[in-house]
Amino acid sequence: MSTDAQQQAAREWDHWHEERVATVSAPHGPLSLTGTHWLSDYPEGRIPAVVGHWREDGDELELTAGPEDGLTVDGKPFTGQVRLGADRGPIGGSRVAHGERRLVVLSREGLWAVRDFDPDSAARRAFRTIEATPYDPRWALPGTFRPYDTSRTVRVENADGVERGLGLGGEIAFELDGVEHTLQVAVEHDGSLWAVFADATSGNSSYRFRFLRPAAPAADGTVTVDLNRALLPPCAFADHFICPFPPPGNTLPVAVEAGERSRIDG
Repeated sequence: MSTDAQQQAAREWDHWHEERVATVSAPHGPLSLTGTHWLSDYPEGRIPAVVGHWREDGDELELTAGPEDGLTVDGKPFTGQVRLGADRGPIGGSRVAHGERRLVVLSREGLWAVRDFDPDSAARRAFRTIEATPYDPRWALPGTFRPYDTSRTVRVENADGVERGLGLGGEIAFELDGVEHTLQVAVEHDGSLWAVFADATSGNSSYRFRFLRPAAPAADGTVTVDLNRALLPPCAFADHFICPFPPPGNTLPVAVEAGERSRIDG
């Protein structure tokens, strides 16, 4: 990589890092999550921390609320009953709100939950920035994506201590200091890749695991493995996320001293 290309890549990384800090600290960013409430824990439909009555009904939830609950649905004051599917879009655009809070419907492996995002959360008020290592061209590596013949699902522990399935569509191979390494990856709807990985810094000078999201590979399978853009997972910002741990084989035996390292409060 030429000097000019390195300088451009470093400027792009600076912009990426600034955007990440802004996204994380946004009113309904990950720092605002104050609870993930599984309906299986509240069969009577009353969640102590959340107003309204929530009930599973087939492949949807049914929410019942009165005027005293102060809820809005689709931006309008709500009383009565409404059927809800899982929210897929941005948190700020979730259908149900309670004042500035957003109540997000979540579905995982047939179980339903309501997430409570509060812009006034203690974590958001305490947050200062994300500690990240400045861009280093050493960590921007050429790689190759090797798709699996059929997608695979492995059971991995999640941050809440529960095992869940993690879908994998292939692996990326890359060399670091002359040694080949591989990471198993999921393939997103847009063709981009997602890896959950750990390395020799994990739990020491960086969070216990991180995410990597390479762009979609080229037609010949080539892909850039830019470890400068290793991400902290959402559960690094709020304990109520259910991030998957790295699948077997996704712990690199080297110290990846690049990318996001930890959350800094102040």
